[in-house]
Amino acid sequence: MRTPSPRTVRTILSAVIVLAISALCDSPAFAAGLQSEGTSNEAPFLAENNTAMTRMMDGMSTRPTGDVDRDFVAMMVPHHQGAIDMAQAELRYGHNEQLRRIAQEIVVEQQQEIVAMRVALGQPLPPPAPAPDQQKPASMPAAPVHRTSDHGMQMNMSNPMQKERQ
Repeated sequence: MRTPSPRTVRTILSAVIVLAISALCDSPAFAAGLQSEGTSNEAPFLAENNTAMTRMMDGMSTRPTGDVDRDFVAMMVPHHQGAIDMAQAELRYGHNEQLRRIAQEIVVEQQQEIVAMRVALGQPLPPPAPAPDQQKPASMPAAPVHRTSDHGMQMNMSNPMQKERQ
């Protein structure tokens, strides 16, 4: 049997951790603690994070196809997207600059890994999306559009690879 690469071990460990956290979050004791300790200004973050976790767990529940590689990607893409969604919630609502920088790194790295997995299987790439700091919840006003000096085109840094080139 072939020894798994450190990256594969890290990915499997991440999935196990997410499942453990999800199980903890679903427990009645944890939910009761959130209700008593959660403040009203934290409610939008908690709701958004819960939605992200639910969408991720639903997406990871796939039916095996018989192709290990495709099954792996089918489970890992929602896992990575869940991490992106949770990091975006931190960017929208969090205040700790160190955690916000980590959240930005999570978004970029997870997007790059989604692209790499899809490329490895010859699957279509995900559609472009606005940078996380450009997405605002419906209750928050959108940031002003900044124009470039040439041709009046809007800058859109949605390609995760563009950050590396700067």
